[in-house]
Amino acid sequence: MPRINLLPWREQQRKERKLAFFVALGGAALGALVVAFACYLLFKSMIGSQEARNDRLRMEIKTVDRQIEQINDLETQKQRFIARMQVIEKLQRSRSEVVHLFDEVAKTMPDGTYLTSFTQDGKKLKFEGVAQSSTRVSTFMRAISASQWMKDPELEVVESKPGSTVGNSFVLDASQVVTTGDEDQAAQGKPKVRGHGGGTP
Repeated sequence: MPRINLLPWREQQRKERKLAFFVALGGAALGALVVAFACYLLFKSMIGSQEARNDRLRMEIKTVDRQIEQINDLETQKQRFIARMQVIEKLQRSRSEVVHLFDEVAKTMPDGTYLTSFTQDGKKLKFEGVAQSSTRVSTFMRAISASQWMKDPELEVVESKPGSTVGNSFVLDASQVVTTGDEDQAAQGKPKVRGHGGGTP
């Protein structure tokens, strides 16, 4: 029988299989690169879309912030306008109140008493003067308690200086009666009872 040498055929088959393996490996690597590049493009597109949405949100937030600032400015202007209106209304009311107050002070001053100083701080009144006697001061305090425009007399000091012939000097505090409009703003429906029992020394 003749002998056939199959070694070259087997060697060729191994080479073909090896080549096919490398081709398949290269194809797989190329496919993986294509898939990876496609995923990269997809993720980049998604990130770009999200960044665009974020930019839109930031723009909308800035717009809303500007609107809020404008609303706050309008609210501040409103409060200033209301404060000015309240001041104007208070001044309008105080014009007649001042006249009534001075007229009431003149009416309540008893004979033998005169003032050296009369000051007002808000609704607080301070009288400084001279009376012929402490009884005149007591009469003045009772008149303040019975007044429509003054209340709550409180004597700080009454003294007679040695060697003085003018009488007793005194310092007296009181409060101006709050008008109906001021009571509505200050109490908002809460009644404020004004007593007529002034302090008498």
